[in-house]
Amino acid sequence: MKNLTFVILYILLSGVQTTFGQNETDIIVGSKFVIKSNILDEERTCLISLPDSYNNSSEVDKKYPVIILLDGYTHFKTASGIVHFMSSNRNRNNLMPESIIIAIENVDRERDFTVTKIKTKRPNNMGGGRNFLNFIEKELIPYIDKKYKTEAFRTLVGHSLGGLLTLNSYMDENSVFNAYISIDPSIWWNEEMMKNKVDSISSISLDKKLYIATANQGEANYERNKQRHDSLYTLITKKSDKPLNIEIEYFEKENHRSVPLVALYEGLKYINQEE
Repeated sequence: MKNLTFVILYILLSGVQTTFGQNETDIIVGSKFVIKSNILDEERTCLISLPDSYNNSSEVDKKYPVIILLDGYTHFKTASGIVHFMSSNRNRNNLMPESIIIAIENVDRERDFTVTKIKTKRPNNMGGGRNFLNFIEKELIPYIDKKYKTEAFRTLVGHSLGGLLTLNSYMDENSVFNAYISIDPSIWWNEEMMKNKVDSISSISLDKKLYIATANQGEANYERNKQRHDSLYTLITKKSDKPLNIEIEYFEKENHRSVPLVALYEGLKYINQEE
């Protein structure tokens, strides 16, 4: 918890503007770009955070792993502060390598983060998750790889419905990601589909790292949330006799809204720990 306190303070400081005498200095957390997607037939806005050493003349040949962050506008500053705290040479934590963060802003969460439809009284645009993953894998990542100094290690991070999409990506043997952080995923969306996907999961997926964070949604939602997460974890671990790169963690003192902060920190620490 001591480390987490420092993380929170670091995040709060990373987004402020400081004034010294008559001189104002902006602390730049990141920048924004727009990419036209032919797959989605729309423009998508992304936020990007580059490491401290990215433009150093002594580091011209250095390449960086990439973190793709869903619900980008909501979690960008939080994730940027955490990654900087864990990787910056200034504080020598060395908990993870310096990384490029790409945070995708939302257009339609239900469309983009779900791979199936569920019946609702109102008209819905659900079930576009596979298209959205195609956009990330076939358009966004190639764009990032061409424009920035990236290495081929990629992490996908999602919360809630974004966590559900992250799990769907993990279970896809053709996924281009190497690691996944699924924060309080909405498994309730289509629980039977998730079980069927586990039944057919490949060894390629099982060899990758997956971190699942579970929040305390109260006694009334215990079965809907924690037990479902635990059940999914058990089903995945039963698919192989060898130890798997999967971790699940329950945060009893955090709810669905507060858990991303601590889960990002713990999840990044897990997927970057030495074997």
